[in-house]
Amino acid sequence: MTPKVNRRTKIVATIGPASQSEDMIAKLIAAGVDVFRLNFSHGTAEQHARVAARIRKQAAIAGVYVGILADLQGPKIRISSFRDDAVQLSPGDRFRLDLTLGEGEGDIHGVGLDYDDLCSSVYRGDTLLLDDGRIRLRVDTVSDSAVDCSVLIGGKLSSRKGINRLGGGLAAPALTSKDMADIDDLSIVQPDFVAVSFVSSAEDIHQTKRLLENHGLHPGIIAKIERAEVVADEEILNGIITASMGVMVARGDLGVEVGDAQLIGIQKSLIARARAMDRVVITATQMMESMIDNAMPTRAEVFDVANAVLDGTDAVMLSAETAVGSYPVEVVAAMSDAALGAERQAVTRTSRYRLDRQFADAQEAIAMSAIYAANHYSNVRGIACLTESGSTPLLMSRLSSGLPIYGLSSGAQTLQKLCLCRGVIPLFFDASAFDAEEVESRAIEFLMDGGYLLKGDSILLTKGTVMGRAGSTNIMKILPVT
Repeated sequence: MTPKVNRRTKIVATIGPASQSEDMIAKLIAAGVDVFRLNFSHGTAEQHARVAARIRKQAAIAGVYVGILADLQGPKIRISSFRDDAVQLSPGDRFRLDLTLGEGEGDIHGVGLDYDDLCSSVYRGDTLLLDDGRIRLRVDTVSDSAVDCSVLIGGKLSSRKGINRLGGGLAAPALTSKDMADIDDLSIVQPDFVAVSFVSSAEDIHQTKRLLENHGLHPGIIAKIERAEVVADEEILNGIITASMGVMVARGDLGVEVGDAQLIGIQKSLIARARAMDRVVITATQMMESMIDNAMPTRAEVFDVANAVLDGTDAVMLSAETAVGSYPVEVVAAMSDAALGAERQAVTRTSRYRLDRQFADAQEAIAMSAIYAANHYSNVRGIACLTESGSTPLLMSRLSSGLPIYGLSSGAQTLQKLCLCRGVIPLFFDASAFDAEEVESRAIEFLMDGGYLLKGDSILLTKGTVMGRAGSTNIMKILPVT
């Protein structure tokens, strides 16, 4: 018998028409999904609540913890609609963005849009990017109610496509009236995480937390990083990361605003920064886009996933691939294989980070010491972390190690949030059910019964002197498995 092989990198899959049935959710969980994303750009809160109930039911049947991420739509700026739903633009054509045009009035000459500040936000010579950059316009003249442009890169432009400016600068409040209404309805969904789109400051995160707390909700807040001006300002970026549980490298709109060439370095920097600040990080957008229509990924897509894993991302995310794609189960399996392949590389199992750092408290010192000891004592097969809040396994997961971190807790919310932490396996274990002197032996017995440990192994265990108190971890032991 060999112990289980556990993938450390988590997989986030978006629910949609292709994946919302109970049968498909069960198959996706079996294939390796750790967190399901509910996209509030589509559907109602009631529909999302029904899907959330299915997810929890199927996770319980499978005997695993699976997180639920509610992704708020945010203020994506869009053009209005065309009379014939779409137009064909060619390089050199003149095209007007006209605030006076209403729904259904757009044509080959121009279209309306839902952003009243456009005329005060753009200038002659600016490049505007439509439909995720597939269409490019150069701003020629700006009036009080319209922006006249020349088409640089043409193509088919459909109704309601997004619009960005190269370099950023088209900004609206992160929380729209729709987002606030959706937050009011989240009580029926009970998400473990809430993603805030187009975050521009730490206050966007604080506002979201306050609105959620009004309904007794305390999910982990994920800040979606998709504005060029945010990644250009270190103070603003650090403030956003500090205020959040984690960040999402939202490569769609961010890539449009900064350009794909710049995005490569930004992704690596964001992953490293989030980990250094003890926050989780999700890498998202077009990771296996070809599998919307094909049963196999391209080699480039496998490399893309693997590189994010090698950079240290906590999770990789699928969007349209599982929401509307033809091969949702196959794409999760392919992503899992790519992540496991990358995790076999030695660089993902060693860490030199924080060797000279002073720790803030005993909990952090124990967490970091545990990873160091585990990395340098070959008989240790994993780290068992008895935790109340989940802080200690989160801290452990910030350092590279090839060993599983078993987050043992009786707290449902804690276990759900650990679904997003790289290398952490959330397991229900109620330490209060045992006498203090037998907790350690019971924990080892529990992990052996689950197939995580074998006789002859060693396990590194962390806990607090006072069991049941959050933030009290101050003990580390290496225990033989007999």
